[in-house]
Amino acid sequence: MIGLRRVSRVLLLRRLSAYRLLSTKVKEVESSTNSNHAISMRQLLYTTDETSPGSIFFLPHGTRVLNKLIQFMKNQQIKYGFQEVVTPLIFKTKLWKKSGHWDNYKEDMFKVVGNDASKDEVAHSHEEHEYGLKPMNCPGHCMIFAKFNRTYNELPVRYSDFSSLHRNEASGALSGLTRVRRFHQDDGHIFCDMTHIDQEIENTINLIKDTYAVFGISNIEYYLSTRPEEKFIGDIETWDAAESKLKQVLDSSAGKGNWEVREGDGAFYGPKIDVLLTDAFEKKHQVATIQLDFQLPKRFDLKYVSADGSIDKQPILIHRAVFGSLERFFAILLDHFQGKWPFWINPRQAIVIPVNETHIGKAEELQRKLCGDIINHEQAVSPLTGFNFHVDIDKRPATIGARTKEAIQKGYSYIILLGDKDIANGTYAVRTRDDRTITSMTSDEIYQMFIDLERAYK
Repeated sequence: MIGLRRVSRVLLLRRLSAYRLLSTKVKEVESSTNSNHAISMRQLLYTTDETSPGSIFFLPHGTRVLNKLIQFMKNQQIKYGFQEVVTPLIFKTKLWKKSGHWDNYKEDMFKVVGNDASKDEVAHSHEEHEYGLKPMNCPGHCMIFAKFNRTYNELPVRYSDFSSLHRNEASGALSGLTRVRRFHQDDGHIFCDMTHIDQEIENTINLIKDTYAVFGISNIEYYLSTRPEEKFIGDIETWDAAESKLKQVLDSSAGKGNWEVREGDGAFYGPKIDVLLTDAFEKKHQVATIQLDFQLPKRFDLKYVSADGSIDKQPILIHRAVFGSLERFFAILLDHFQGKWPFWINPRQAIVIPVNETHIGKAEELQRKLCGDIINHEQAVSPLTGFNFHVDIDKRPATIGARTKEAIQKGYSYIILLGDKDIANGTYAVRTRDDRTITSMTSDEIYQMFIDLERAYK
């Protein structure tokens, strides 16, 4: 009897242990937002406030990361022939009705109504005085295309836009950086004809692969999202043709068998390719997207002169984003790197630690050099280009060990130590956050190493 009790107790303990392990794993899966918040608090990246739910306050260090992501993508888009534009934040509801968003998307939009209709000279009706915050950039880009006479030899016309967007997500669905109401997107729209589609989508898929590879992300999932059951515009034959075209491109670019179909999950104006990434907590996030659209060009009566002289040729519109929501991609990178940012994107690239106050002057001299031409120049106006790195100095009277430990905790890529021996030799003692090995380097060697790291996206 005693033996049976012991066996039962052992089994019970094992079950409790298994349950605790399972509960821990569940909590880990659900704790991506908490993990991001903990890293953000430690590195001072972003914060939020109840006065603007679903909106992110990027702090100086977080803004450095965000700006690096934006500049990276701006450079890639130049390479692929995009021209950046800036479009209005609000439009009258008649525009959203024209685009189809008011009938198919208005529940997810914010309405904006002025307090005094008399300030709007053309506000002859409630509709003329009612506006909507833009949830996407495509109608604005269609308007730009329509403002000028176009010919076939201009196509493809490619516009990019990094304006902020607003979507009225349910308060219960808001989640850290991954589900927000105000966000930024590396938005792009391509106006082209049928002969351009394959190449433009293939270029976008290649850009997606190359971009994610820079961050060490290779586990990419592709999905074809098809026509919704109810809310869609256009005829079914056009939808079928667009879906068939996307299937062909996916087979050639992503590879047969390397993508799946998500029935009824397309946008109301066209089918799309969605790209999903899995974060460190095994949660999937939709990031990049490629959408084929025959409907908005028709609704905005977009035309161009074709090679045969026809003046009413309608272009095809491709919507595309690579990062997707920059806030969501930021969250994925937080999970992916766990705060150990690669040097090129790190908001804290290096810190100089002088042994004592007699070494501070030499430490400041190195800081000015590494911060580049923005600080280290004699002209009244800072230059537009150059290599400029984020370097701090820890002048506190704390021990070298304590200051080094804190620098590692904050995530600095390089820790540069400076003492009497270093000054005598004209060098600095350099180590990384992950390796205690010390390398003696001159200021020129350190600066060149930082340039090489940034150029190689290391």
